[in-house]
Amino acid sequence: MNRCVRLLARLPARSRPSPHHAGAVSAAFRSLGALRLPSRAAASSSEGNGCRGPDTSLFVPLHMQPRAAGPEGDIGAELTQPLNKSEVLKILNKFYKRKEMQRLGGENGLDARLFHQAFISFRKYIMESSFLNADVHIILNDICCGAGHVDDLFPFFLRHAKQIFPMLDCMDDLRKISDLRLPPNWYPEARAIQRRIVFHSGPTNSGKTHHAIQRYLAAKSGIYCGPLKLLAHEIFQKSNDANVPCDLVTGEERVLVDSEGRQATHVACTIEMCSVTTPYEVAVIDEIQMIKDPARGWAWTRALLGLCAEEVHICGEAAAIDLVTELMYSTGEEVEVRNYKRLTPITVLDYALESLDNLRPGDCIVCFNKNDIYSVSRQIEARGLECAVIYGSLPPGTKLTQAKKFNDPDDPCKILVATDAIGMGLNLSIKRIIFNSLIKPSINEKGEKEMDAITTSQALQISGRAGRFSSVFKEGEVTTMHHDDLVLLKEILNRSVPPIETAGLHPTAEQIEMFAYHLPDATLSNLIDIFVSLSQVDGLYFVCNVDDFKFLADMIQHIPLNLRARYVFCTAPINKKQPFVCTSLLKFARQFSRNEPLTFDWICRHTHWPLVPPKNIKDLVHLEAVHDVFDLYLWLSYRFMDMFPDANLVRDIQKELDNIIQIGVRNITRLIRASEATSASGAITVPDDFPLQRTNINDRMLNLEDLPAANQEQFSSGTKVPGQRRMRGSKALGYKPADIQSDMKSHVPGSLASRLLREGLLTREMLKQLEREWQVGYNNGNVPAEKRESRNDSKGIGKKKK
Repeated sequence: MNRCVRLLARLPARSRPSPHHAGAVSAAFRSLGALRLPSRAAASSSEGNGCRGPDTSLFVPLHMQPRAAGPEGDIGAELTQPLNKSEVLKILNKFYKRKEMQRLGGENGLDARLFHQAFISFRKYIMESSFLNADVHIILNDICCGAGHVDDLFPFFLRHAKQIFPMLDCMDDLRKISDLRLPPNWYPEARAIQRRIVFHSGPTNSGKTHHAIQRYLAAKSGIYCGPLKLLAHEIFQKSNDANVPCDLVTGEERVLVDSEGRQATHVACTIEMCSVTTPYEVAVIDEIQMIKDPARGWAWTRALLGLCAEEVHICGEAAAIDLVTELMYSTGEEVEVRNYKRLTPITVLDYALESLDNLRPGDCIVCFNKNDIYSVSRQIEARGLECAVIYGSLPPGTKLTQAKKFNDPDDPCKILVATDAIGMGLNLSIKRIIFNSLIKPSINEKGEKEMDAITTSQALQISGRAGRFSSVFKEGEVTTMHHDDLVLLKEILNRSVPPIETAGLHPTAEQIEMFAYHLPDATLSNLIDIFVSLSQVDGLYFVCNVDDFKFLADMIQHIPLNLRARYVFCTAPINKKQPFVCTSLLKFARQFSRNEPLTFDWICRHTHWPLVPPKNIKDLVHLEAVHDVFDLYLWLSYRFMDMFPDANLVRDIQKELDNIIQIGVRNITRLIRASEATSASGAITVPDDFPLQRTNINDRMLNLEDLPAANQEQFSSGTKVPGQRRMRGSKALGYKPADIQSDMKSHVPGSLASRLLREGLLTREMLKQLEREWQVGYNNGNVPAEKRESRNDSKGIGKKKK
């Protein structure tokens, strides 16, 4: 076509077709354009083979820059005549309304959404361009002159649509790349051998993992894959103590026991770090029930299908047996099941604790948010008792120190206050588990946060920590803090654990790179969205939640990085609720993009090292965040060694920081008192994982991640925002003073205060503080007049009734 245009352009002006006799030229162009139309059979081939249609809401149109006047001039106008833009606009709008055009668009992959977006872009391009390609110009001129039909525009419209939606031209290739229906085929080394699969099934404290580890230690070579760094450390220590040389591999740490740096025959690792190409005699996969985890389940699927070991020993709940058996059937391997029973008895008591005055040595109070941890530990020490504290965001060293303090028979600390972080990874001498609440925040399959009662699996996992075989207590007990929860606890524990039905999968870096080859202008977050939308899995699998990945991808999208580096940064295991950690990742990525190494001096300046022991809870939370930043540096240092060169120095100061945090945790009640004094004189100090109730917004829970990025920093740092008033007292929790006072007075079973307390959304300490602050405001005349009158009227009515 371009050659035709060039030939026509060379003709003398008098030899060129006149505007009124351009029928032959336009017919030629129409026929050339029609050649580009794919057949209906080809367009619908994807429907014929059973593939689901893509979620076109994820398709982001590329911007087409209108053409500006160039040195070659407007060839189309020279061949015909200049276009009347008002007439062209009428033609375009008529084209859009044609049902036949919309049907043709659908046959070529343009559903109603894409058709509309493509038309808006096409119309804008036509109307705003100083000149058009000669073929488009001539067709439009023909239609304006009545020598053509509006439908003749379709080939040119479709060409434009494929330019702004490049995925339309490669949909079949994208579907093939995102086809996840045969995961066993991804691991040829494992499929090349016939593996023996042994499933060690049983509850906590049944010895199932012990038997698997004994086989691991007796093997010539082995790998242990666990869910936590603490578990990997424990097996690493146990192996070397048994004179079985064992290396340690976690996301942030590599320890080779050989002085010359040679790899040992055995390795203990976190499950994400296991090698699926190294041959072993024995492999152990711990806590297999986590294969259903919405975020991390893919790691268990990968290990189960991909570990290249003669024997694979799987440990976990019986609920995973059927799924593992089905998965192994697809690989042609049989599963040998060994069942174990609990080694020591455990009893659900018929009475609740009711009061902290009834605590006994060996008791562990389980809470599901930090705020309750702080409150309960403060009340315990107010009674003259010492307690240890363990929760998820504490560094591993601090957790171990607190566990050792609680387990030591010579230490006066006999009470433990902990979150469900004690459910695995720590050996504790607990006599009685006491659930402070049965309500726990969780993330559903859609990535949404929910507040719901703990599951049977979670309740059994936590309860099972009482009366462990290796502890001084040979019998365990379980109860609740409040009597109302005891009936629910018994009901939960009596339910059977539902069988696990699906295993998690996650797109690999290689798959995303192939996607990017076809869609070079798409963002990483958009690539992931399209991949998940097009992915096909069979009934045994699901695609893991990618919200955290997308959160980081969007956060660093503006930073120039190659795709592989961008993917690695987005898989960094950080808590997106911590603004300081997110900000650090952003700065790491920016420094990396400039090809400037992140040195020890740089990280010290960024974290303001050296740091001092915390003076209040806010300081402690910040120190925990700094520890996570050091973890992030170490994690990246094993993936970009040249850009993060000072891993050893950072690890040294991280150990120092762990000791500083231990000082803070040992003095946690003093920190709580200091925080209470601060909040009494100003804004309430609320931990970042404490859900705040927001009023008049569909009763939705407000968390730190819901705030804009700028406000996250201000919220977590406590800095004042210009032009805004700080939330004080009850306003910080979104309550109205009069409502609080009425809740105080009606603090009976079924009241709002009672329900919030029971669900762990409010503590008695906070309730009392809110009452005090309301009373101060009331006495100072800060309560609206109508509220005061209403209150006085209600008092008067009460007196009249007397």
